[in-house]
Amino acid sequence: ALHMIDHPDATVEDLMQFVKGPDFPTGAQILGRSGLIDAYNTGRGSIKLRAVAEIEENRRGDMSIVVTEIPYQTSVEVIGQKVAELVNDRKIEGIRDVRNASSGQGGNRLVIELKRDANAQVVLNQLYKHTPMQTTFPVHMLALVDGVPRLLDLQKAIKVYVVHQQEVVRRRTEFRLRKAREREHILE
Repeated sequence: ALHMIDHPDATVEDLMQFVKGPDFPTGAQILGRSGLIDAYNTGRGSIKLRAVAEIEENRRGDMSIVVTEIPYQTSVEVIGQKVAELVNDRKIEGIRDVRNASSGQGGNRLVIELKRDANAQVVLNQLYKHTPMQTTFPVHMLALVDGVPRLLDLQKAIKVYVVHQQEVVRRRTEFRLRKAREREHILE
């Protein structure tokens, strides 16, 4: 917004050096930039999100996949249920147990314990393919402009935001001035 105020003719490409991408509250990784570029240039796009998972080995040598960040608008419970379904239907082999080890403070943690003979990377790739651990998130940058819903690119969205903030500050200042003048009249 500050860059747009200083450079009113800034392009979407100029603004993308400041706005790298959306910051989803559940974390996860954004795969590729083409969906983001489409969203910022046209107001519409599709972002591919992938859970952050690590392959860990415990003291006994057993392997497990630990998922710590999940795609936006999914949950650890949903992913856990889907994994359990896939194991029961024998679509994914090599999983011994799935447990939700999330803490109450909003930290996501799903532990998928593997059988001894399982290839952890193969199982992880199957999980990305068949579960909500990898999803597509649609982007529609829709905003009310003069009371009418409009699809905005990044540049127009920031311009509309700056104009709105200027209007808010102007109205707030006028209100405070009016109240101060009314008080001044009473004090006189």
